[in-house]
Amino acid sequence: MVVRMVSYDYAGRVVLVTGGSKGLGAGIASAFLGAGAEVVICARKPPERLPREPDSLPAGAGPSRQARFVAADVRDPGEVDRLFDEIEQVYGRLDVVVNNAGGSPYALLDGTSPRLHAKIIELNLTAPLLVSQRARPLLTRSEGSIVMIGSVSGDRPSPGTSAYGAAKAGLHHLAECLAAEWAPVVRVNTVVVGLAETENAAAHYGGDFDRVAATVPAGRMARPGDVAEACLWLGSPGYVTGARIHVHGGGEVPAWRQLP
Repeated sequence: MVVRMVSYDYAGRVVLVTGGSKGLGAGIASAFLGAGAEVVICARKPPERLPREPDSLPAGAGPSRQARFVAADVRDPGEVDRLFDEIEQVYGRLDVVVNNAGGSPYALLDGTSPRLHAKIIELNLTAPLLVSQRARPLLTRSEGSIVMIGSVSGDRPSPGTSAYGAAKAGLHHLAECLAAEWAPVVRVNTVVVGLAETENAAAHYGGDFDRVAATVPAGRMARPGDVAEACLWLGSPGYVTGARIHVHGGGEVPAWRQLP
C-alpha cells in the first residue's frame, strides 16, 4: 500500500526535527525536505546516513537535498541553547519544530534503577518542554508551529514502560497547555502514534511481527510516511491548535476479542 501525501509547499521555511536521524524522525525529516523545507535534525550522535528528500526528482535535476545535522542532547539546557544558536546563525528563522526525540527500553518498574526512569521522563517530557521554550521566540516571529510526537502509551496502560507512558501522557497535556499559553501566534499540537513500523520494529514487537500488526484494525502498523503526513498538515499555517491527531490505524483490538 502506497501512502499518497497531499502536496505542501515549505519552500523558504526552516524545520527542526529532534531525534531525526532514524526511524519516524528520519521519515518526518525526509517528508519536509520533499516539501521544500530546510531541515535541521539533532541527535546525540551523527547518523550513518542523513535524511534526504524523497527520490522523486526528474532526471537531470541534480542531487536530492539532505538535512543538516547538529549534535545535541535535548535533555541538556546548555546543548539546547547551542542548537538554537546555530539555527539562528545559519538560517535566521525557524518555522516548525517537531519534538520527536524519545523512546524507552522495556523495563518493569519493580527492581529497576530510579535513575533509568528519571532519564526516560527527561527524554520524553522534559526535553520537549526545553526545546519548545527555547524555540518560542523564533516561532513567534514566523507565526510557526510545534508538533509533539506522542504515543498511545500515554493514552492507555503500558506495563513494562510505565515511566514512558506517564511521560507521554504528560507530553500530551503539555502540548495543550502551551497551545493555550501561546495562542494565537504559535500553534502546538500532538500526533499520537500507535504501533509503528520502523527499522527496529521486528525486534521491538517480537518474532511474530505479522500477528502483532494484525491487531491494528487498519491491518498494518503506522509507517513513517503516515506520521509525516500528519506533521506536514499540522506544520502548515492554519487554525488547529491544542489538538491530538491519532495516527494508530484505528487503535488496537482488545485482547478479549480474541477469546473463543
